[in-house]
Order: sequence, then C-alpha cells, then structure tokens
Amino acid sequence: MSAITYENWNEKRVKEVTEANKDYYDILKWAYQAYSADEIVYACSFGAEGIVLIDLLSKVNKGARIVFLDTGLHFKETYELIDKIKEKYPTLQIELKKPTLDLNAQANLHGDELWMTNPNLCCQIRKIEPLQEVLNGSKAWISGLRREQGPTRKNTEYLNKDEKFKNIKICPLIHWTWDDVWNYIKLNNLPYNELHDNHYPSIGCAPCTNQVLNGDLRSGRWANSTKTECGLHVKE
Repeated sequence: MSAITYENWNEKRVKEVTEANKDYYDILKWAYQAYSADEIVYACSFGAEGIVLIDLLSKVNKGARIVFLDTGLHFKETYELIDKIKEKYPTLQIELKKPTLDLNAQANLHGDELWMTNPNLCCQIRKIEPLQEVLNGSKAWISGLRREQGPTRKNTEYLNKDEKFKNIKICPLIHWTWDDVWNYIKLNNLPYNELHDNHYPSIGCAPCTNQVLNGDLRSGRWANSTKTECGLHVKE
C-alpha cells in the first residue's frame, strides 16, 4: 500500500483512498497501514476530540506516537489529564514537546506576557515552531479537526495537503458533531478535562482561554482579540 505524501499528492489517488475508506475508523486503519511508525504522528491538544482519537488510536495501533505541544502555559487540569491518559494507555508513546525558548527567555527577548501583546508571535514560538520540529522527517500527521467547529474548518477533508508544514494532514473526525464526541466519551467512560464541565468547550493555554456561556464553542479562545486560530491549521 503506497503512502500519499506531500511530494506525490495526487487528487485521483486521494479520491480512491477516501472512497475506499468512508468513515473515521477506516481512515485511521488506512493511515497506520500506509505510513510506518516514524512517518506519522498525532498532534493532540487533549481536548474532547483528542480523547476520542486517543481511544481510537489505541485500538488501531497500541504504540502510536502522540505529541502534545507543551507551551508551559496550559491549565493544571490539562496536565492532570495527560497523566491519567498515560496511565490508561501505557503502550502509547506520549511526548510533551516544549518550545526552544522557555518562558523566561521569551520574556527577555519579547517582553512579559507576549500572549497579550503579540499572540500570533507567541503561538509561533510556542506551538508552530515546535510542531515543525516534530514533523521534520515525517510524512503525515493526525488532527482532531471537525467541520462543525467553524468556517475556517468547514472544508476540511479526511486527507489534506498541508501547505504550512509540507505534510499530509489526516482528519478522521471531520463529520462528527459535538454531541457525537461527548456520546463517545460517555459511552466508553473515558477520562476528560474537568474544565469541560465548567463551560470550557475548547481548551488552549490558560491566559488565552475563557469560559463560554453561550454562542460558538470556540469563542472562548483569544476572546479579547480578533485572533481565532493558533496558526497550526491556517493555510499559508
């Protein structure tokens, strides 16, 4: 089974793969058959979608590599959840990837609380550049994007040519609704971030994430700015 790569991307071949693998589980199985262990990684934020994908991955490839972009600014509940997931799925290879600059070095170069003064630069340093390092040498990465999440994600496909990272981005959950995600978590009794029970549907770094009492599920992210994406899923 030949893998689809950024270099050999072919619309006909992509269509053949997606027509032969019509649901989320089939796409995941195809991915771990098409790519070797060092060619594919799941970049997980440990949100609700992430917990679903981790459980699915454990059924497809018990030794799958999972990377969390550890900005150093996450909620304590997020780190507590990662510990629970490591305990529940001991064979999964879960890595916390830190930026080259720690927070003190970042403050010395760019000033205190860069996430307030220049959130795009902060995300570049603490999320985009670390993921670039993770994906160096890989051919594909998995993401929990869902079309329902908003206009910037409504055209996401199972297989996407990722111009930003020169990679293939695989998104198994594109057709899932928010209710689908939570039904799966509840039916399978999966651990999840306790902040979800306190009006935090989308959870990122603590300084940039607010509660959502009504409206769009992602409206609590960068609530006091025009920013809506960290940049990982923004096309070049």
